[in-house]
Amino acid sequence: MKTTVAVVNSQGADFSLEEIELGDPQADEVLVKIVATGLCHTDIHLKGFLPAEMFPNVFGHEGAGIVEAVGEGVSGIEVGDHVVLSFRSCRGCENCKNDLVGYCDSSLLLNYMGMRMDGSTTYSRDGSPVFGNFFGQSSLSQYAIAYADNCVVVDKSVDLTKVAPYGCGFQTGAGTVLNVLKPTAADSLVVFGCGAVGLSALAAAKHLGVGTIIAVDPLESRRATAAGYGAIGIDPTAEEDVVAKVKELTGGTGASYAIDTTAISAVVKQAQQALKVRGTLVALGLGAEEYAIDAIDLLQTGKVIKASIEGDSDPLEMVPRLIALNAAGEFDVDGLIATYPFSEINTAVADVLAGKVVKPVLVW
Repeated sequence: MKTTVAVVNSQGADFSLEEIELGDPQADEVLVKIVATGLCHTDIHLKGFLPAEMFPNVFGHEGAGIVEAVGEGVSGIEVGDHVVLSFRSCRGCENCKNDLVGYCDSSLLLNYMGMRMDGSTTYSRDGSPVFGNFFGQSSLSQYAIAYADNCVVVDKSVDLTKVAPYGCGFQTGAGTVLNVLKPTAADSLVVFGCGAVGLSALAAAKHLGVGTIIAVDPLESRRATAAGYGAIGIDPTAEEDVVAKVKELTGGTGASYAIDTTAISAVVKQAQQALKVRGTLVALGLGAEEYAIDAIDLLQTGKVIKASIEGDSDPLEMVPRLIALNAAGEFDVDGLIATYPFSEINTAVADVLAGKVVKPVLVW
């Protein structure tokens, strides 16, 4: 079938809306008519990072839509179901069996290589392959192929435009708090970088009633949004010593937990130094190849520096959990979303990079 996609034709190029061919779903696949897709920094970063031979490529990994067809080997998903799409996992390796699906042994092959496991591509143009299968969906497309392991069936009353980002960005931020750190009212949390991931982490921290919540971001609008989640804002461009300020706000000891979403080496170092003894930093940002760590501070304090994939979430559990929290008024992230028609995808990219919006969601 023909479908319109936002294709990137060469490394670093803009998204281009074009009509290309989408193959029929195979036995283990699900055809989804996309209603909305969240635009994530990973889409923007990887279109300039993947090797030149992996283009043309269709990205997109926060899709939400309606099931149009189901392969004969798929169970639990029916035509007409409303679904939120997330990342893929094999569900059979040791990590998957231990509820760590983000660390699936086949994660690289299933999510990033641009093709099915048999080497075929879901998309083609003029008889030539177009890379796709990004996170098992490539949902910057009017129609997309997905799989049972990354299709989350949701109630048809749910606004798909609002829940599309739950497949990655909101899940990552919230999951890091709810699944990885699990702070309490006796703890403090500082988040460096208040984009979609950072703000969803703050929303989850508010839900848990974390004692002291701090948001570090140079944009006044982001700090104002963070204040809605009970966070004390710090402007790193105006504060002479961000680490000292965090310690002041946490009774002189430093924060129990920190999250970095910036991937800026100097900021990650600040996040480490702002922790209390035996505090934990989770680095979530994508970009820098190396971080500078304060080794003396680390060795003398027993601090932990770690990462998390998708907030250690299983989307089949986490997406419904977050939707339920949102419905109960306990995870209020609707206001972070700005919608754009798919034809304005490059405007959405420019706006999010400029900090004008937090989470662009593209709507057909």
